[in-house]
Amino acid sequence: MIGLGKFGFHVAQALSQAGCEVMAIDTDSEKVQSVSEFVAHALQCDASDEKAIREAGVQNMDVAIVSVGGNLEASILIVMNLRELGMKEIIAKATSPIHGKVLNNLGVKRVIYPEKESAVRVAHSLVTPNLLEYLELAPGYSIAEIPVPRALVEKTLRESQIRALYGVNIIAIRKSTLSGMIFNTNPGPDDVLASRDVIVIIGRDEDIQKLSNLQ
Repeated sequence: MIGLGKFGFHVAQALSQAGCEVMAIDTDSEKVQSVSEFVAHALQCDASDEKAIREAGVQNMDVAIVSVGGNLEASILIVMNLRELGMKEIIAKATSPIHGKVLNNLGVKRVIYPEKESAVRVAHSLVTPNLLEYLELAPGYSIAEIPVPRALVEKTLRESQIRALYGVNIIAIRKSTLSGMIFNTNPGPDDVLASRDVIVIIGRDEDIQKLSNLQ
């Protein structure tokens, strides 16, 4: 994780909590100190210096995440250094379409626009109030989590006719039980939808909104 602003900090923290070995790098000693309690390696280092990151052993990591989007020159230099070190899996934050295009041309596998993605989430939550989680797959198509609409409670998936009536597919069901959450990632036609269930659906945004607004 190169760059420990708010985005970089939270990504490093989430990866560490998921059991990943994380190396966190930043030029700011305070930011490095802030993540040192939960990451495997916390280093104060200038990642735009190829020699410095080589000595740090960055090339031994599986994935590099570059989160210095506010400094275009540094972002580009860091990605170029990572490519020189043979790093194949590079994810980078961008602040503009031009920045993102440059990163793509440099071989970045995935470009992230945190502010844009957050804005889209907020917009979808306003348009579709029952939406719990949302992930855009392509323009107009998404994966979303919504509570089971009251009209479908106690019906099987076959009886609900969700695909035929609403044009979306249920790819998972999250059930709340006394012992905790149970995730059914392969729901069958005879699975029954309960009032406290959450369904994970995939489809067109307009169809997801239509089902989410069902009472």
